[in-house]
Amino acid sequence: MAVFIGTFENKVDRKGRVSIPAPFRQNLASLAFQGIVAYPSRLSPNIEACGMDLMEQMIADDQKVGLPGNAPQQPVSPIFYDLQQLVFDGQGRVGLPKSFCEFAGITEQAKFVGTGRFFQIWDPQRLTDFIATQQDAGGGQ
Repeated sequence: MAVFIGTFENKVDRKGRVSIPAPFRQNLASLAFQGIVAYPSRLSPNIEACGMDLMEQMIADDQKVGLPGNAPQQPVSPIFYDLQQLVFDGQGRVGLPKSFCEFAGITEQAKFVGTGRFFQIWDPQRLTDFIATQQDAGGGQ
């Protein structure tokens, strides 16, 4: 399973394309789907992303639980409603959906923060402000 650690900052071009950090791409290189799965965070103003391997694992785990009778199948999480598969281009970039960029406030730069099995994509200033707010609230200790 792909693991994402470290913090990186990359330029976003006028078309909304951004290069996924090389260490993150290397961790995804062995997967059949060459790209990421992304969605707007439910907890903070950023985009969360992971490899298709984690999505496949979440779906498999959900199916192991089993559903009673003829009940309609429910998604593992509400994030499935907003998921986007973003394919790498030849330069290791993905095109961030405009709605995702607007949600996260991403314009010219994107900050990538590895969180283990996921990573987050932030507007650099929003990340700085978010960290400061968390530290002020006692969440950073």
